[in-house]
Amino acid sequence: MLDPAFNTTDMTFILIATCLVMVMTPGLAFFYGGLVDRKNSITIMMQSFVALGISTIMWVFVGYSLSFSGDVYGIIGNLNNAFLMNISASTPSPVSPALPLYIFLAYQLMVVVITLPLITGAFTNRVKFKSYLAFLIAWQLFIYYPLVHMVWGGGALMQWGVKDFGGGIVVHAIAGMSALASVLYLGSRKVRDKPHSIPLIAIGMAILWFGWFGFTAGNAFAMDDIAVVAFLNTAIAGGFASFAWMLMDWRLEGKPKFVGFLTGGLAGLVVITPAAGYITPGLSMLFGILAGIICYLAVMFKNKQKWDDALDVWGVHGIGGFLGITLLGIFSSIAVNEAGANGLFYGNSTFFVKEVASVAFASIYAFIITLVIFFIIDKTMSLRVPKEVEEQGLDEHFHGELSYTE
Repeated sequence: MLDPAFNTTDMTFILIATCLVMVMTPGLAFFYGGLVDRKNSITIMMQSFVALGISTIMWVFVGYSLSFSGDVYGIIGNLNNAFLMNISASTPSPVSPALPLYIFLAYQLMVVVITLPLITGAFTNRVKFKSYLAFLIAWQLFIYYPLVHMVWGGGALMQWGVKDFGGGIVVHAIAGMSALASVLYLGSRKVRDKPHSIPLIAIGMAILWFGWFGFTAGNAFAMDDIAVVAFLNTAIAGGFASFAWMLMDWRLEGKPKFVGFLTGGLAGLVVITPAAGYITPGLSMLFGILAGIICYLAVMFKNKQKWDDALDVWGVHGIGGFLGITLLGIFSSIAVNEAGANGLFYGNSTFFVKEVASVAFASIYAFIITLVIFFIIDKTMSLRVPKEVEEQGLDEHFHGELSYTE
C-alpha cells in the first residue's frame, strides 16, 4: 500500500523524467554511431548500451550506497544500502519525503548510465572492449561515486554550499576532463575516419534533446515551479546555442553546417544543466549564446593543439560543464529558487569562488585519476588496439558484426 506521505503527482513526474533520462543513452549511441566510420559504429554504440547493464549492476551493488548513504569524511558514502539493504518501498528519498527512495534511486541510476559513455567519443576506435569494461567499472568507483557524494550526497562540497542543479560538475566537467586525459594518454588514431551517417547523428541528437528535459526538470524532484523553470531554460539555451554555433560555422568556414548546428544544441544543453533550476529564463538566452561561441572556440583550440578528441567531448562537455558552473556562480538567484544561492551578479562573490573552485577541483581530480586508471589497465591487460585492427575496423574484430551488410 502506498505511503500516504508520498505525493503521487511528484512520483509520476519523476518516473517520466527517469524514462526520459534513460532514452538519452541510446540517443547518445546513435549520435556517436553516426559520427564515426561505418566499420566502427557498432563498437561505439555498444560502449553506450553496455553501460546500461554494468552501471545498473554496480549501482545496485554498491553505487547508490557509496553515493548517497552515510558520509565518510565528506568524501564517500558507506555501505549501509549496498545490495539495496535497509530500504523498502516505503523508505522516503533523501531529497524529498514526498518521494520514495526507490524512485530517486532509479532516477540517479539513469544519470550514471549516461555519464560515462560520454567519454567514449574522445577515444573512439582506439580502446579494446574488455579494457573499456574495466575502465567503466574503475571510473565509477574512483571518480563518479566520490564526486556525486561530495556534490549531491551530503559530502564536503555540498556542506560547503556548492550548487549543481543537473550535473555540470558531476556529469559534464568530469566526463570532459576524463576524455582529455584519455586522448593524451592514448595518442592519436592511426586511421582517421569521418561521419558516415549525418541522419543517424540527427536522430541521436533529437533523442538526446528530448531526454534532456527529464535530465534537467527532473532534478527539481517535484512537479513544481522549479521544474517548469528548468524545463523552459533547457529549451531556450539549446535553441540559442545551436544557432550561435551555426553562425560561427557560417562566418569562419563559409557554410552553415548541420552537424555543427546539432553540436551547438548539445553544447547549450550542457551549459544550462547546472543552472537550469537557479536562473531566470531571460538569462538562459545568454547561457545558450555563450555556449555556442565558447565551446566552438574550445573545439578550434583542441584542433590547433592536435588533440585527437574524435567527437569533441572535452570542448563540448568539459568546457561546457566548466562554463555552466562558472555562469551559475555569477547569475544564480534565490528569487528563482530559495534552495539555491545568490551569485556574483547579486553581490555574493563567495558563492562564485566556491563554484569555480569546486569545478576546478573536480576537473583536475577526474583528469589525474583517469590517467592513473588508464595506466593500470594498460599495464595489466593493455588498452589500445593494434594498428591492423584500426584498419580492419573494431566492429568485426571485437563483436563479429557489421552495421551494414553491403
